[in-house]
Amino acid sequence: MNFWETITGSDMTKEYKAFEARAVVLPNGYRAAWDEIKEHLWPYAGFTGRNLMPILDGALGLLEQSAADGQSIYQVVGDDIEAFSAALAGGEGARSYRDRWRDQLNKNVARRLAKVGG
Repeated sequence: MNFWETITGSDMTKEYKAFEARAVVLPNGYRAAWDEIKEHLWPYAGFTGRNLMPILDGALGLLEQSAADGQSIYQVVGDDIEAFSAALAGGEGARSYRDRWRDQLNKNVARRLAKVGG
């Protein structure tokens, strides 16, 4: 990956399109689960979303392998795709962008209050 690809994110666009090309051949239930997994993973993305690329690749690989083995989608992800996605992102306690923004806002407010009260 060169500097320009890193700055523009074009490398991620190529990789994401490759994921979608792989997902097209999945059975219907698996494609629907893939769409839900992507939707539930985005809140765990960093500023660029680059941190999700290996997670998405692993999730898609799991779906591809499970479909090839003839397993049902419920055997793979269970009934709660949101919890499955949270587990992929690092567990139930994984911090989303909202958590990071909330922490930053709280720190800024506390710092301002310390200046005013101080």
